[in-house]
Amino acid sequence: MDINLSEEQLAFQQTIRDFTDREIRPVAREMEQSGTYPTEIVEGMKEMGLFGLTIPAELGGLGVDTLSLAIVFEELSRGWMGIAGILGSHGMACKLITEHGTAAQKDRYLVDLASGARRSGLALTEPDAGSDLQGIRTVARKDRDRYLVSGTKTWITNARHADPLPVLVKTDPEQDPPHRGMSILLVEAGTPGMTITRDLAKLGYKGPETCEIVFDEAVVPAENLLGNIEGLGMSQAISGLQTGRVNIAARAVGVAHRALEEALNYSGEREAFGRPIGDFQAVQLKIADMATKIQAARQLTWWAAARLDEGQGAATEPAMAKLFASEVALEASLDSMRIHGGYGYSTEFEVERLYRDAPLMAIGEGTNDILRTVIAKELRKTGLTD
Repeated sequence: MDINLSEEQLAFQQTIRDFTDREIRPVAREMEQSGTYPTEIVEGMKEMGLFGLTIPAELGGLGVDTLSLAIVFEELSRGWMGIAGILGSHGMACKLITEHGTAAQKDRYLVDLASGARRSGLALTEPDAGSDLQGIRTVARKDRDRYLVSGTKTWITNARHADPLPVLVKTDPEQDPPHRGMSILLVEAGTPGMTITRDLAKLGYKGPETCEIVFDEAVVPAENLLGNIEGLGMSQAISGLQTGRVNIAARAVGVAHRALEEALNYSGEREAFGRPIGDFQAVQLKIADMATKIQAARQLTWWAAARLDEGQGAATEPAMAKLFASEVALEASLDSMRIHGGYGYSTEFEVERLYRDAPLMAIGEGTNDILRTVIAKELRKTGLTD
């Protein structure tokens, strides 16, 4: 597939790049190291309408295509991957409500979510259930016109700001297979019985909070059942994960590109034996491999995005893009650190942060080994695609 960005997409790309260069790159390292929440950057994204990326224009959003979505996440991640994470979880939640919510749910939430007046996230993972979502233990028991929710969710981005928070639960724990008894509830901030117990300490991915949430007979109105039909939660979640994998792939490309940029700049300035280290073949080989793989990862990500935009119900393409791009990010960040030598290990240089951020993309939205099995199973069912 030959993918060329339209004039509108190129202009959009430049707008996000300018914002990143102006508002994010100058402050990212200091804010990340101090643990400062990026409030001013979030306000800037609100003004640009970026919280409405996945919400239709008629509901106040931008309603961009998946390829434009990938552009946003790549450009933001060149500055600070954590910033992209704030938008990523929010955008997935908005997409779920847009595609599966009732008319009343869309009217209640989407306009405020598009403006950033409300924010959201996605509560799927549990302490004993990550890749195996059918193994979740959070249960929602119907009690007249409400659900009583009990269980624990963990690794939840935007948890302290989410209102509402889509939560994957079992409304019928006895169903076999389990996915037939799974549903998504839209849990509003301040819900009685819902407690954010702690922020999880992380190697990287600083900026957005990542929390553990405990539900102890939390009271959720029955009207907050996504789509108003029980048993569709697993399919609803999976539909969002396809776009989420393109999101993660694009973030990985952004981190990898920044790692290459830092390596190029440093190798042109750092001298050894009387000349820039970029003159040495060992360094040139690393840079050439980085640049080639990054471009391949970008094209694969754009291809996956285009397949989703074509309405291809794609599972293989987003999985391939996320798998390949995240491995490239890991490799590029390490090679950039090697080019920097001892300085690459210093918190005074950007590459150290990139090296800590890169592993998340190999884990988030399905670990890479799980995605390898997804790809293989899909190929056995459908055969190779062109």
